[in-house]
Amino acid sequence: MADQVRDVAIIGGGPAGLSAGLYLCRSKVDTVLFEQELTGGQAVYSPLIENYPGFPDGIPGAELIEKIKTQAERFGLETTTFARVEGIEDGGKVRTLLLENGQVTARAVIIASGRSPRKMGIPGEDEYTGRGISYCATCDAPLFREKVVMVIGGGDAAVEEALHLTRFASKVILVHRRDELRASAYLKERAHAEPKLEFVWNSVLAEVKGDKTVQAAVVVNKETDEQTEISVSGVFIYVGNVPNSSFVADLVELDDAGYIKTDETMATGVPGIFVAGDVRANQFKQVIISAAEGALAASSAQRYLERIGARKAYGGAAVW
Repeated sequence: MADQVRDVAIIGGGPAGLSAGLYLCRSKVDTVLFEQELTGGQAVYSPLIENYPGFPDGIPGAELIEKIKTQAERFGLETTTFARVEGIEDGGKVRTLLLENGQVTARAVIIASGRSPRKMGIPGEDEYTGRGISYCATCDAPLFREKVVMVIGGGDAAVEEALHLTRFASKVILVHRRDELRASAYLKERAHAEPKLEFVWNSVLAEVKGDKTVQAAVVVNKETDEQTEISVSGVFIYVGNVPNSSFVADLVELDDAGYIKTDETMATGVPGIFVAGDVRANQFKQVIISAAEGALAASSAQRYLERIGARKAYGGAAVW
């Protein structure tokens, strides 16, 4: 595989990467996509996406991703899952992706590696991850039928997942460090109307305790410093995300939070390397924005191939 020079290599199989692949393959650009896990990114774990155009009743994240993937593969997108890219070497005319097992060379690269849930670094977190601590209610909620669970966070993700957990758990305790939710108005309204959802305000999670699995969570009130140990069987943590950009930290420019900087065409300061989706330094993180950025990155990569003579230009117009 290392001997073949591909036109474009995409890193990441979420909405941005799949949309980029769709646009490129529909324009007959030789494209390969690498995803370190299964395709879908964080969107695949959303129980219901209600703000993606074309689905008036909403659509589960996994179903939406499967539709995008099927559409891209219909035009010939080649995807390789469980393929972790550990670095990129810029060779001027080509870029080499360093994989766990081998390497791939491409004329252009689109980085759509997304971001991962942020860990809190508290006692018990590593010990009980997978044994009561989870970062994905959509994945693990059925394991907590008729049990008491806790959700940490107050943004859209935390509230959305807390509401999903109420379908299974007997009670869901949402702990937030402020005195009101940061989630969108619609989610706030649903949360406050849910009888199974209980709120603990102005508080943070300090420790998770248990035996073989989680048995309790220690919560500290930020205003009084009072510690309270609450009996729970599960803890779901939603305290932000970390961009998956460390593998190119010495190649492209990052902002202070580790997100990759680009211009308005999704181009980095390195010719032939483009970025799209949640790993990019942008203000909003939404599925539709990631998909749009993937399309734009694909169009920019196609223009780049035309400029270097690797693809015939069509009068300066995109091939749609």
